[in-house]
Amino acid sequence: MPCEEMCAMDQIWMRINELAEANNGFVRTAQVEELGISRPMLRKYTDAGKLEQVRKGLYVLTDGIPDEYALLQEQCRDAVFSYGTALYLWGLSDRTPHVYDITIPRGKNVTILKRDNPSLRCHYLPRDFYEIGITQTRSPQGAEVRLYDKERCICDLIRNKEQMDMQLYTQAIKDYFKTKPNNRKLLKYGKLFGIEDKIRTYMEVL
Repeated sequence: MPCEEMCAMDQIWMRINELAEANNGFVRTAQVEELGISRPMLRKYTDAGKLEQVRKGLYVLTDGIPDEYALLQEQCRDAVFSYGTALYLWGLSDRTPHVYDITIPRGKNVTILKRDNPSLRCHYLPRDFYEIGITQTRSPQGAEVRLYDKERCICDLIRNKEQMDMQLYTQAIKDYFKTKPNNRKLLKYGKLFGIEDKIRTYMEVL
C-alpha cells in the first residue's frame, strides 16, 4: 500500500476513534458518512479486524470490551433500564443482572433486539407512563445510560409486588428508605400510578 494511502487511512481511523470515544465506543454508519467517510472504508476496517458490526449500521471498536448496557441502548434508543437492572445501577441491589430489564413504549417493535439479545426482559407501557422518571447515570464501565430514577423504581416494585422476587424487593425498599428518600417525588409518582396510599404506609413504617 502506498505511503500516501496508509497515511490517509490512519487519519480516517483517528477520526473514527474520536467518534467512538464520544459515543461509548460505538459508531453508526450515518455518523461516519457525515464525516465524509465512505461505507467501503468502513468495510475495510471491518475486514482488517478493527471494527465489528454488531447490527446493521452499528459498529464497535474491537480493541476494547463492549459495554453491554450501552450496546443495548444503542440498538434501541427507546430502551430504559428498569426493575432489577436499574436497581443494580443505583446500588439498591447487589445482584449483577444476568437478565437485563428494559421498559419500552407499547407498540415499539423490538423483535430484532430480542432476537439478538436473549438475556433481555421487556416491559411495555403506554408512552405517558413510560416517560415518567427517565434519567441518566453511568454504567459500571462508565458509559452514560438511560434508566428510571430511584423513586420510579420503587413505585414499579410496589405496584408489581406479586411478580417480584421478595429478597430483591425487600432489599431495595429498605435500602432506599435508609438513604435520603425524595418523599415528595415518591408521592407524586405514587399518585400517578394509583399507589399513593401504599407508599404512605411504607413511609410511616420505614
